[in-house]
Amino acid sequence: MLNQRIDSVKARCLEAVSAAIDSRQLNDVKVRFLGKNGEFTALLKSLKDVPPAEKPAAGKLLNEVRVMLEGAFADAETSLRLAEKAARVERETLDVTLSRYDGKQGALHPLTLVKNEIVDIFLGMGYSVVDGPEVEYAYYNFEALNIPEDHPARDVIDTFYITDKILLRTQTSAAQVHTMETLKPPIRVISPGKVYRPDDDATHSPMFQQIEGLVIDEHITLADLKGTLDEFAKRFFSSDTKTRLRPSHFPFTEPSVEVDLSCPMCHGEGCRLCKGTGWLELLGAGIVNPAVLEMSGIDSKKYSGFAFGMGVERATMVKYGIPDMRLLFDNDVRYLRQFR
Repeated sequence: MLNQRIDSVKARCLEAVSAAIDSRQLNDVKVRFLGKNGEFTALLKSLKDVPPAEKPAAGKLLNEVRVMLEGAFADAETSLRLAEKAARVERETLDVTLSRYDGKQGALHPLTLVKNEIVDIFLGMGYSVVDGPEVEYAYYNFEALNIPEDHPARDVIDTFYITDKILLRTQTSAAQVHTMETLKPPIRVISPGKVYRPDDDATHSPMFQQIEGLVIDEHITLADLKGTLDEFAKRFFSSDTKTRLRPSHFPFTEPSVEVDLSCPMCHGEGCRLCKGTGWLELLGAGIVNPAVLEMSGIDSKKYSGFAFGMGVERATMVKYGIPDMRLLFDNDVRYLRQFR
């Protein structure tokens, strides 16, 4: 039965690779079959259910097919990139007679514009900016944030590990832990920076930017969090923007919430951007888990706090109605010129 499933997935994958007409389509096929939730990845995960006597043969077959599929993707990617380059060279021309400077000026990238705007808003609300290393210890990225060793977020398919104890940070919350260890409450900081996760599709990137906020003081409640995010949404989008909190779960906050805002395009009426709901998900937040405070040396009986985190790319896509994150990284000047 497993062999039949392997043959079926292999045949469909090779057929999809052959049918890909450009690099982006090929990448979507790769995510579909070899991504962390891909069809072939699911077969690899199912190996644990194979009877012990059959595991060696099944494992060998899966490995052979994986190597073959990865080779097919590599060959197709090389071929498509060469074809795209040839087409671009054919399409683009350079008039070497032009010598007069046309006076065009550069501009900040939309991600930089949005990041600066968010930072300025929170600076105006009394926050300080803190930074941390992008190559981080697993302790600060996970343990100190109440994420145990058996948590799915720590799996090798979700994290870029350098060694067992060192990794590329997956969240800027690690900088908040450093802050709690070195500063005494009251604390009010934001930590912008790059983070890294093995995701790559229309709404995810292996490298992206986060801005996370942390407030620690006496008598901090969920109402303080809601008021802060309401004020931020009104300053960042428009004065009529509304926010709502939905229950969620994060190891480092309790209670935890997902924060939605009324769609800035249709103002809550329902449109293509918000898929008719009138709401868009923007960030995660919650009251800091007392265990996190205690691990950082803060008395959780005296102090409480809230934390929130948002992706700069996500905020940019929501603010400007951008459907595909990859447009922000293509660096097509014709596209970026719109944000000048």
